[in-house]
Amino acid sequence: MEFESPEVSPPPTRRRSRGRLVLLVCTLAVLGVVAGAVVLFLLWKKDGGSHARSLTIPEGWRSAQVYAAVDKAVGAAPGTAKKAATTVDLGLPAAAKGNPEGYLFPATYPVKDDTTAQSLLTYMVKTAKERLGTGPDVHRDLVIASIVQAEADTPSDMGKVARVIDNRMATGMPLQMDSTLNYAMNRSTLDTTHEDTRIDSPYNTYERKGLPPTPIGNPGLDALRATRTPPAGNWLYFVTVKPGDTRFTHDYEVQKRNVAEFNENRRTS
Repeated sequence: MEFESPEVSPPPTRRRSRGRLVLLVCTLAVLGVVAGAVVLFLLWKKDGGSHARSLTIPEGWRSAQVYAAVDKAVGAAPGTAKKAATTVDLGLPAAAKGNPEGYLFPATYPVKDDTTAQSLLTYMVKTAKERLGTGPDVHRDLVIASIVQAEADTPSDMGKVARVIDNRMATGMPLQMDSTLNYAMNRSTLDTTHEDTRIDSPYNTYERKGLPPTPIGNPGLDALRATRTPPAGNWLYFVTVKPGDTRFTHDYEVQKRNVAEFNENRRTS
């Protein structure tokens, strides 16, 4: 199947965030629903009476969510897209090591009667590679952007979250991101226990320093831009004490007070 060049329009906003603390920091409830993703129109060549539909992949979705949505959109049996992702050459870069996570670009895709799970996934990867560009740091950027996507409450917070990640790695601190634990445990929750932070996983950024081995979702352009051009700042901690009020600081004592306020707000909500 041949594709023509896509047109891209700026993405709507949809984000969520959690605070980070050297001690265990609980996470903020995600309010609202996904407003959408970067709209990418894939123009298939016209074919007889093919009926066009569409599939939207929101920013931040994990590969498992994408596979399920693709199967449903193309009318394939459950598991078809996942099998294609592990058995077919999707054109992934070498740095991905065969794992499509992070490279299934968030967009709205037209789906025709002859669209297959394999063709749709392949074009998602192709589009991600076009948006990401080339260079030795592309995969690293994608891993960070996926965390930024999961952690930031708003696009304006994304750059600061990226800076926190950079600052923590520069000082040798573990990232301590609940979003990576959620990925390791195949869940999405606000409640992280001390037992959770002790799990044996390369995605446990409480126990292990540095970045996880792969992206933890499929980030959008806002998160990628924020990752590559974060603002200057000495922040090491952040927490969203209530929707729209994310506080960044380099002072651990201030962070503890902010976390206490977050916990109180959650208790009384």
